[in-house]
Amino acid sequence: MKKIILGSGVAMLMLAGSAQAIEGSVQVGERFTNMSVGLGTTTPGLSLSGNWLRSDHDGNVSGLGLGYNIGIGSVFLSPGVKAMYISPKDTKDGYSVAVGGGVQVPVTNMLGVYGEYYYSPESFSSRIDRYQEASAGVSFSPITLLDVRVGYKYLAMDGKNGRKDNVLANGPYMGASLRF
Repeated sequence: MKKIILGSGVAMLMLAGSAQAIEGSVQVGERFTNMSVGLGTTTPGLSLSGNWLRSDHDGNVSGLGLGYNIGIGSVFLSPGVKAMYISPKDTKDGYSVAVGGGVQVPVTNMLGVYGEYYYSPESFSSRIDRYQEASAGVSFSPITLLDVRVGYKYLAMDGKNGRKDNVLANGPYMGASLRF
């Protein structure tokens, strides 16, 4: 009985600590929508994230990411890897494992700039030749729980063996994230 109570207490403490690091966000562009959730994405150390991007014309991408966040002064570097399931509209489904990272640089207490890039060559992909994802923009945090972003997102995959190339996102977006 003591082990159950002790185990439950430890689990509750872990959940309470994790609750401060959970983030959910939505980004909306003219022809795409991206929803994501993350654990530890705004604190130094390991992070786990997941996202689902839907293009109005070229299909969907679902992904899981694992990263390691490094704080160097006020700059935040986030190298990582993403595993994605890609479901283009006009060709066969496939997967890709992309390597990349991001950077966040605060300009003031409430304003910052950010950028992110992930790339997957043919050898890390199935049914696609190459996968690229990039985004950059400006973030505004009026309160610590809320982050509003305006930026530009590009996400494309080159089809393999004569299959169609797909650009799932290519344009400006607005988004918001909420941290708990």
